[in-house]
Amino acid sequence: MNTISPAPTRTLGLICGLVMALTGCSAFDAIETGRPAGERQLNIEGNFGGPTARNIALHNGDLSYAQALGERFAESVPTTINFAFNSAQLDAEARRILTEQAHFIRQFPEVRFSVYGHTDAVGSQGYNHALGLRRARAAVNFLVHQGVDRHRLEALVSLGETQPIVATEMEERRNRRTVTEVTGFVEGHPLVLDGRYAEIVYRGYRTAGEGGGE
Repeated sequence: MNTISPAPTRTLGLICGLVMALTGCSAFDAIETGRPAGERQLNIEGNFGGPTARNIALHNGDLSYAQALGERFAESVPTTINFAFNSAQLDAEARRILTEQAHFIRQFPEVRFSVYGHTDAVGSQGYNHALGLRRARAAVNFLVHQGVDRHRLEALVSLGETQPIVATEMEERRNRRTVTEVTGFVEGHPLVLDGRYAEIVYRGYRTAGEGGGE
């Protein structure tokens, strides 16, 4: 009876393994997350908006507009707040920055945002993962109290200690932070349905210090 040699199968497996090793990614990274290698989110709570705005942007071909608005957001207001050691409490400076963020977000009702929580490296990974989530939750709750629709805050995300600003095992305030980012557009909004992304991105923006109502 003839048998089929396992050599081709082994060879194919070795080739696939080599490709994965060289690219530093996995099928899970490429297919399920849609994020570049090494950027897999550690935890997402809520997913208030259904399918991620990033995936919507990729499928619609409007990711460049989301990136442009993200750059405008970062140029207009601070995107990062910091925390005391082992704390998720918002201090006066954090509340001031989040108030500025909320003012921007309210002027762009067609846009989704995400809040990413981070910690320094002191403590276990599990504890820091939970602490990063508490920090993200504190920032989101404040934004909601400032009049931002919770459904436009795509997710609460904890990255724990995995993405430090300063590489150190010691206490480091700059690593203890949340970052707010533009992640896409609201599915079903009239301007989005019409593909009028440029109209959204380049809309006139009033700073918080200017007079007049919203």
